[in-house]
Order: sequence, then structure tokens, then C-alpha cells
Amino acid sequence: MEFDVGQLLAQQGAAWAQLMERVQASPRQLIAHLAVLLALLLTLAAAYARTMVPLRWLTVASGLTSLIYGVLGPSPVALLTAAALLPLNFLRAVQVTKLTRHVRRAGVEADMAGLWLKPYMRGRTLKAGELLFAKGDRADHLYMLVSGRAELVEIGRPLEAGRIFGEIALFSPDQTRTQSVRAVDDCTLLEISDATVRVLFYQSPSFGFHLIELLAMRLGADVRRVQQQMAAQPQPAGQAG
Repeated sequence: MEFDVGQLLAQQGAAWAQLMERVQASPRQLIAHLAVLLALLLTLAAAYARTMVPLRWLTVASGLTSLIYGVLGPSPVALLTAAALLPLNFLRAVQVTKLTRHVRRAGVEADMAGLWLKPYMRGRTLKAGELLFAKGDRADHLYMLVSGRAELVEIGRPLEAGRIFGEIALFSPDQTRTQSVRAVDDCTLLEISDATVRVLFYQSPSFGFHLIELLAMRLGADVRRVQQQMAAQPQPAGQAG
């Protein structure tokens, strides 16, 4: 059987002509097809979005216009697909937007840097003298001290309430704790799992940048502490001056 390209093009042209006549004759069809065209443009814009917040909201807008097409078309497939995905996309968009706002606020209020993580954290208590984790343990959680006193055992440094800690080992290649943490008094903490931290990191660039700043600050403090210890050590005889 021969394939007639001219005949195929003629059939497609006739189909398009019939579609245009139907659209022009019915305002409902005109709105429906404009909606599906807008949905396509919004989907393309979402594909080019570089950050999560605009991507999520563009996806919501695309789903809403697809829903309009499904109702006015009518198109049962488009209607069911949009109705199933639109609530989920809207929920994710709201969550990411709230998280981004919390991170921006935390950047201004440095003393409250860990509070925007509270909705994703769960509580935990320690008795006085109890170890939270020991040097060499696997790092699988990030923590924030809410009340009480705790310390880094090896260097005897207290941990400040309201600050998150344990992030360095969480992102190290072997995910191994480099310090032990012990409760000096009865303590209340909040903890968040490694998996949740990584999800938040990928969902919000602002959260990622804040976490990088925190890591740099802690590493810088460790470097300064080592330098001070080396400067305080007496020099061997014959090397002074």
C-alpha cells in the first residue's frame, strides 16, 4: 500500500479547518482551546524554571488551565488528570513557599536560625550525663537544643540553646561523628532525619545556602580553635626566635 503524503496533508488540513470552524462558532470551545494553549505555555515555562518556588506555582497554574479545558472541552482524560494532580501540586507549592520565607527570616534573625525547621522535627529528651551520640557514631540526624545544657565532650565546649548542631558529620563523606555530645543537665532537643534534611535541601535553594553558611561558620571556628591551641603550645628549645 502506497503512502500518499499529499492526501495525508489534505486530511489534516480539513481536520484543522473543521476544528477552527467549531471553535469560532462556540465561545465555550474558544475558551477551552485558549486554556489548553495557555496550559502548554505554562508547562514550558515551568520546564525552564531554575528554582523550586516558581516551578511549583507554574505547575499549579498549568493544572488549573488544564482543568478548565477538561470541563469546557469536554475532555474526561484532561479533567481527571488535572483534578488528581492539582491539589498535590498546590500543597507542594504552599509548603515550598512557606519554607523559603522561613529561611529568609532566619537569615535576618541569626539567633533563631533553627526555628524554621521545627515543623519538620520531632522532640527528644536526655537525662543529665546521657550521651546523645559518641565520636565515631554514624551521623543520621540533625539536632537543635531547646532547653537544658549540653556540651561537646572532647573539647568541653557548651552548646547554645536555639542553635542547630551535628550538621558537619551529616555532610561528611563517611557521615561519622567527630565529637561526642553529652547532656550536662536534663535536656530537651529537636531532631530531624538525614533524609528529610536532604529533601529540604533540594526543594529550597535558600535552605541550601543557609546550611552552607552554617557549615562554613562552624568549620571556621574549628580552624581558629586549632590555631589558638597551636599558638599556646610551648615551642621546643632551639626554635624560639
